[in-house]
Amino acid sequence: MRIGVDGRKIPEAAKRGPVASFDHARDLGMEGLFFRTVLDMSPTLDAGYLGEIKQRADELGMYLETGLGKVNPYATPEAPELRLIGDGDIVAGFRRMMEACAAIDCRELWVATANYKPAFTGRFAYDRFRTDVSWSEQLAATARFLKKLAPIARDLGIHLNLETHEEITSFELVRLVEEVGPDVTGVVFDTANVLQRGEHPVWSARRLAPYVRQSHVKDALIAYDGAVLDFQMRPCGGGVVDFRAILPILAEANPDLNLSIENYESFTDRPRNPPKMIIEIADPAWLEGHPDLSVEEYAAYLEMVQDYAKRIASGEVPDRETFAKWAVENYHYDETVKYIQQSAAHIRGICEDLNLPLKRAA
Repeated sequence: MRIGVDGRKIPEAAKRGPVASFDHARDLGMEGLFFRTVLDMSPTLDAGYLGEIKQRADELGMYLETGLGKVNPYATPEAPELRLIGDGDIVAGFRRMMEACAAIDCRELWVATANYKPAFTGRFAYDRFRTDVSWSEQLAATARFLKKLAPIARDLGIHLNLETHEEITSFELVRLVEEVGPDVTGVVFDTANVLQRGEHPVWSARRLAPYVRQSHVKDALIAYDGAVLDFQMRPCGGGVVDFRAILPILAEANPDLNLSIENYESFTDRPRNPPKMIIEIADPAWLEGHPDLSVEEYAAYLEMVQDYAKRIASGEVPDRETFAKWAVENYHYDETVKYIQQSAAHIRGICEDLNLPLKRAA
């Protein structure tokens, strides 16, 4: 396993560009970059430029991972670039992106099902709870679209890896992979996103491990806020995710898995008003929307939250309001670098303690 970082969220990514970002990542002690989509590297799929990026990664002995886009037909209108790159034909657009990735030997490709809607707080921020189309209809449409892409993927030796994105459960991902075929699909395991679906990260890891081919490694605060729970990204080791339990599960299933840190993005790079993300853990409508979640896992999840509450109460970790206020005022280049390096040190330390396979940059 190698430890890298998100190619879109590493500080100064837009300013430096993909090629120079590899040198930047190497200077920060990373072993690779994971660009969410190939269009992040080249919006026009310029073969020469994509080749330069891959060449620089190879020269530095680093990994390059990338992806495609959203594969839920009810969400793709929010990403017109996927149709544009195919001259109006979205299947052609995906084919061209897949061919461009295969040409630089990127064959494990990120895809996802929807987008988080920061304008809303609560379940309507997630497409899972849309009222114009049911989530089951969206999943069925996603499966149909993936089956259209499957022959292309087989021809190119590609896996389309579905992220444990905020709106989808690990149970649903397993069913999608098994329906479309594990020879052409897999999973991008985001270690914190599963928390938003009320899933315990360790339990999710056990379900998903046989299919995990890429990762987003991140941690999060989960804390009581009246009848709901707050969700807020934190450096690895600073949240509720038990990496000491998860990493051996992933390493046993895929010892060559790259561990790509998804960091909190610098406010210099992306000025914003961070949304308040909540989990309506006790709301009947929310609970009804998670039919696969067992009582046993739900109980383990709440126990995890209670244990974390003790860390907040002791002052070991800041509460949501304190961290949010500090971040808006202080979280720029230096603090983003610190966040990435702290996360990498936590993951690396666990791998070394447990004698897990970990490849360091030369």
